[in-house]
Parts: sequence; structure tokens; C-alpha cells
Amino acid sequence: MPQRISYVPFEQVDADMQAELIRCAEHGTPRPESSAVRAHSNDSFWFFADSWKKLFHSGVVDHSVKELCRVYISRTVTCEFCGNQRSEKATAAGLQEMQYDDLLNFETSDVYTPEQKAALRYAQAIAWGPASVDEEFMWEELHRFFSEEQLVELGCAIGLTFGQQSWIRLLGIDHHQYLAGTAASMAPGFESADALAETKSSEEYWARS
Repeated sequence: MPQRISYVPFEQVDADMQAELIRCAEHGTPRPESSAVRAHSNDSFWFFADSWKKLFHSGVVDHSVKELCRVYISRTVTCEFCGNQRSEKATAAGLQEMQYDDLLNFETSDVYTPEQKAALRYAQAIAWGPASVDEEFMWEELHRFFSEEQLVELGCAIGLTFGQQSWIRLLGIDHHQYLAGTAASMAPGFESADALAETKSSEEYWARS
């Protein structure tokens, strides 16, 4: 697939932007390719970087909950670029790969806590509208597990990732194309360009279904 918007060459951006791109390559979520596209617009680059740091990596909501919602959005809009990344912070906190595998079937799965399921219903309703959930039950459960401050933060984080991932899937970008050579935050089976190609060719690759 041809690339729709080019990557800004690393040597053409200033030192602050270079430092952020290196951070993306070394720690991911986001990986550097999507950031290198946003680098065409200085305000867009820093809006996303700063907002993502505050909403996703920091804040008052458990990071693992936000990570599950992020990947749920990836799966539901089929954003392969984002869906093949994993948060290092969530992994360090104990989030297991099997908890990513069943996200689109979270209601019937036994690998999620009631709190996680409440957040995932929230993500589903944001992505697909209130008719996609039992709205009364959703709000009852959300208020059971989250404060209003947390609900605002979580809603903004989900909304930001939903908008960005819906855009990123149009770009024709993939991993290991910019500041290549690291496996930081990559999902199992996507650690290198060769591994990525092999995994994507499998009949069991998640985006095929």
C-alpha cells in the first residue's frame, strides 16, 4: 500500500522533536512512525505528544484500564499500526497478552474484571454509539467503579485514541520504517520487520478476522 503522507526526515526536525521521536522508538505507544507523520505540523505533533502523556501515561485512571481501552479501539476500527503495540507500563504492571486477545468479546470473557468491563463498555459506546450497549447498565457500572474525574479522563483518552486510530489506519504506515532497530512496545510476533511480515501472513492474524 503506498504511503499517503510521508515521514518527516529525522534530521529536518529540531532537537526537542528529535528527542520525542527517539523516546517513541525506545519506549513506544506511540511508535515513531505515526509521530514522524504528525511532525509535518508542529502544533499537531506537540498537541498529540503532550495530550497523550497527560491522558494516557499519567492521570488518575489505572493505566492498564486505559491500555485495554486503547487496544479495544484498535481492534474495533482495525487500526493495525496501533493494535500491534503494547504499553510497556501496562506490561510492567502485569497486564497479560491473553487480555488483549479477547477484547472484542469482553462481555463473555472471564479474563477481565468488572471494572475493566465497565471501561470497555464505555469505549464501545464512544466508538459505536449508545445503542451498542445497555446504556443504563453501563452508566450504573461506570459510576460504581469510577469517579466523575476519572470518567472525564477516561472518556477524553478514549476519544483521542479513537480519532487518531481512525485516521492512522488511512495512512498506509507500518512499524520498523522509521528509526528502525528497536522492538520497544511491540506486541509478540512484531518485534522486527521480518517477524511482522510473518505474523501478518498468518491465517490467525487478528486483523484478518
